[in-house]
Amino acid sequence: MPKILCVVGARPNFMKIAPIITALRRTSLDARLVHTGQHYDVEMNQRFFEQLGIPHPDIGLEVGSASHAVQTAEIMKRFEPVLDAEQPAAVLVVGDVNSTIACALVAAKKGVKVVHVEAGLRSFDRTMPEEINRVLTDQISDLLFTTEREALANLVREGINPDRVCFVGNVMIDTLRSCLPRAVPPAQILANTPDPAVFLNNPNGYGILTLHRPSNVDDPAVLERLLRALSEISLDLPLVFPVHPRTRSMIDKAGFSAMLESPHFCCLPPQGYLEMLGLMQGARLALTDSGGVQEETTALGVPCLTLRENTERPVTVTEGTNTIVGADPERIRRAAHEVLTQGGKAGRIPEHWDGRAAERIATVLANWLTNEEKA
Repeated sequence: MPKILCVVGARPNFMKIAPIITALRRTSLDARLVHTGQHYDVEMNQRFFEQLGIPHPDIGLEVGSASHAVQTAEIMKRFEPVLDAEQPAAVLVVGDVNSTIACALVAAKKGVKVVHVEAGLRSFDRTMPEEINRVLTDQISDLLFTTEREALANLVREGINPDRVCFVGNVMIDTLRSCLPRAVPPAQILANTPDPAVFLNNPNGYGILTLHRPSNVDDPAVLERLLRALSEISLDLPLVFPVHPRTRSMIDKAGFSAMLESPHFCCLPPQGYLEMLGLMQGARLALTDSGGVQEETTALGVPCLTLRENTERPVTVTEGTNTIVGADPERIRRAAHEVLTQGGKAGRIPEHWDGRAAERIATVLANWLTNEEKA
């Protein structure tokens, strides 16, 4: 029975690995889960694992936080002896975090086949660490699974043989569809806030805001412009804002905390997946710099304004509900006004975002590894 090590490390990847592990364990493959510990908040990790039904990791590397270079190196150092001991037929990595490139590099250098789920996505912005991780991981992968058809052109342009690429759809949407019946209602999440009625009874509804990209939060001037624009929008569309710890730190450091004390802002601590799903499903509009939220809102039919100048998920713009507005306050205000007065983009569900992407991955992998074992 071929063994495959499935790597997870950061919360954005938990939603991707959950349906893959479930599907692989229905095949003849021996699928084992490795958690690098890149996101090391035990309580939040446990919450996501429980909500998503992810089994307890077979192997934990417990790497923790560090700079990109140190964290990537530490993951590689700790993953190598695991690879030597397990002797898998392949290593499966998802997404574009440091755990993805680190484990892929170790496997490739030891001659172990690498499988990349969510391959071919490109923002064409090399200042994003995730873009470097994506490009390099794709170059050393033996089998590449894509979420949208446009990704193939990116890979071919970079010299990757299309025979190694398989369009299967989006595993994030597998998780969303399976969890949607258990999404936590917004009223339950907001019940203990100072004035839930501001958000739940507003004739325009409420917006959901996420903000964490270094390009948006590291420069105080950029952060201030964004927060002022969002404060103006909140007067018509009150905003629920689960604040990333790093973003909170930057806001406090820059002295902008008072800007979030408006009754039209509801600042929450980081939320679990089912809570975020409920908040997104009930929102009139999402404002975000997160790639995952772009996909999830497209699947939910909720208009989304992306606070970046680019996206590695163009199908959310061409077919979905996403509009790129960057960090320019006037563009953001104008786009939000259009949603409130005209309804925003309706969009449609992209091809293969049907909740069965993990099944397709499992089928292809089982056949591929079985044939490789016989060869």
